[in-house]
Amino acid sequence: MAPKNAIALDVVNVSSYTQGIVGPSNAMLGPVKNGGTIVTGTPPGCWGPMITPKFHGGHEVSQPVAVEGAEIGDAVALKLKRVEVTSLATSSGVMAFVDGRYIGDPFVSKLCPNCGTMAPPSHLEGIGDNAVHCDVCGAEVNAFRFTNGYVIVLDKENKVSITVGKEVASELARNAAENSRLPAASEQHSILALARADIAGLAAHMQPFLGNIGTTPSTDIPDSHNAGDFGSFLVDAPHTYALSQEALDQHKTDGHMDTNSVREGAILICPVKVSGAGIYMGDMHAQQGNGEIAGHATDVSGEVELEVEVVKGLALDGPILLQRPDDLPPMARPMNAAQKSAVRALAAKFGQKEIEENGPITFIGSGRNLNDATKNGLDRAAKVTGLPYDEILNRATIAGSIEISRLPGVVRVTFLCPMAILERLGIAHLVRKQYGLE
Repeated sequence: MAPKNAIALDVVNVSSYTQGIVGPSNAMLGPVKNGGTIVTGTPPGCWGPMITPKFHGGHEVSQPVAVEGAEIGDAVALKLKRVEVTSLATSSGVMAFVDGRYIGDPFVSKLCPNCGTMAPPSHLEGIGDNAVHCDVCGAEVNAFRFTNGYVIVLDKENKVSITVGKEVASELARNAAENSRLPAASEQHSILALARADIAGLAAHMQPFLGNIGTTPSTDIPDSHNAGDFGSFLVDAPHTYALSQEALDQHKTDGHMDTNSVREGAILICPVKVSGAGIYMGDMHAQQGNGEIAGHATDVSGEVELEVEVVKGLALDGPILLQRPDDLPPMARPMNAAQKSAVRALAAKFGQKEIEENGPITFIGSGRNLNDATKNGLDRAAKVTGLPYDEILNRATIAGSIEISRLPGVVRVTFLCPMAILERLGIAHLVRKQYGLE
């Protein structure tokens, strides 16, 4: 819940984090003014929280911030001004579960296989796969293993990175928290401690983005499961955070998108499902191709600065993304002056008097699999815009695209939307500014 009678601030700095849960049980900071700024450091998502048994979700995200004037049924536009990697190195890879160390879901409900303590406190002893130990009985307690993993060092200035061999990985592991640049209040173990180095010498581009960012869901949900695909593992689960499918659909806000165009310069428009919105963020990735096919990417510590703007009366089920112009799929990119001139000439040649004024818009869809996610994104687009469903199909085909954000089920549905509709939704000014359509 938003703080009562608090004075709204121009800037809210966040340096506290949750232990894997997003929802109404988390106290909100702020409020930040409508038009104000939120600044936070973000700990890595995924592997660090995964190997830290007391976490009840796969991430460690920032404490939520209330936004002045944001009420249920509104939306909040998050304008990403700065997304910067601070880690010197990280580790990631393909995962496997260790039987007997969790109930139903190793991201959410871990236990010690020796003493049976649920979500036990733990510590690191040495480096490698067996480094995580239960504070209660001392047993090795990590519920995850790499089937193929790597350690990667990062050069944020030149936007390049390279994976390293076992010797370098082991050296980095001996000072894992510092090399990860974990924020002071972070409670996760650094995944660098495992020192898994199956791929050495692979150079890669860096293009950081936020994998988990958005508004607080209206019931407590593990942060990594605030989406239709991972959220499906909560349906009738044998642990505290079990939900029905109906409840999941009602409460989630799809903050966990792993959409690589949610990066510096993008605008994310999020649903408000609790009073104050409760903006949180985390799970920064140094790089990731579409699909996140390995299940995990290069989770890093980082710093984020964003501006907020309340969009009154825009009721959303999930996020709308205004991607950077260079991230738009080619068919949805606004035409330049020469192309517009050619279109006018073509229309005149055939006697077509009307030429639609429009702008690009992207709806995030999520579901158990890619087909369900695509249907969800299309349904959301039709419901919000009022355009017929089949017209959305046509627009996404000739003036847009369907793109995979994450397997098993997050997609981007992008198309050129009539400006009159964007005006009615209250976001035309954002679209015009984002794409130079003013």
